[in-house]
Amino acid sequence: MSRSPARSEVPRRGAAGAGQSQRQLRVGEGLRHELAELLLRGEVHDPLIAESHLTVAEVRVTPDLRHAVVYLTELGGELRAEVRTALERAAPRLRGELARRLHLKYAPELSFHADRSFTEAARIEALLATERSTLERQREDDDGAG
Repeated sequence: MSRSPARSEVPRRGAAGAGQSQRQLRVGEGLRHELAELLLRGEVHDPLIAESHLTVAEVRVTPDLRHAVVYLTELGGELRAEVRTALERAAPRLRGELARRLHLKYAPELSFHADRSFTEAARIEALLATERSTLERQREDDDGAG
């Protein structure tokens, strides 16, 4: 039975590369590139994954390179739970293929998470737009009163 990486082992998302070594960044980017290629070419033989349009946004690797967290988005919205489950089922095959393609001695265990950065960016943009419109109304009120 494989164990999940402890919360402290997986680097937190934030500024790109915050707290990660050069090797972690290089392996993570290689994994992201190859995983995106595998998904794009339809080399994962699962109809649910094949019909989904997935984007691999980022891959974070633990310092020992044994675990990798893959952040994905699905075209049209959040990553569906059933797609995530299908990816978890395909993880052992993906892991082996990634190890071969990247010539890694140990392939990291993959865990898949929805990338919420686009949703969060849209939320922040909406807040800023609301604030801008409030400021414009205040300016118009000030100009009309004076």
